[in-house]
Amino acid sequence: MANGLAGLIALAAWRLPKMPRRWWVIATALAEITLVVQVTTGAVLVSDETITAPRIHMFYGFVGFATVGLAYSSRDSMRGRLEMLYGLVGLFLMGIGIRAAITR
Repeated sequence: MANGLAGLIALAAWRLPKMPRRWWVIATALAEITLVVQVTTGAVLVSDETITAPRIHMFYGFVGFATVGLAYSSRDSMRGRLEMLYGLVGLFLMGIGIRAAITR
């Protein structure tokens, strides 16, 4: 949910140039750090042999983790459209998170 909100803030900043840059940067950073912490916590928990998780749930965590890395590595090639990139990535991550939550 945080990624969706951060994505909407970034898209608003893309369409409204007068909007302060730090709002979408802080929102995006917090949302993506939260996702990385969740994926890391999940990986640590799954490393315990008494806990099993559905493979598809782990796949969605990996996709989210990889998406954050790809977005970060693409930032130089998206100059002038960085808000759009992070806005769309935030909405994509929200979709991945919702899908992971409803998958059993």
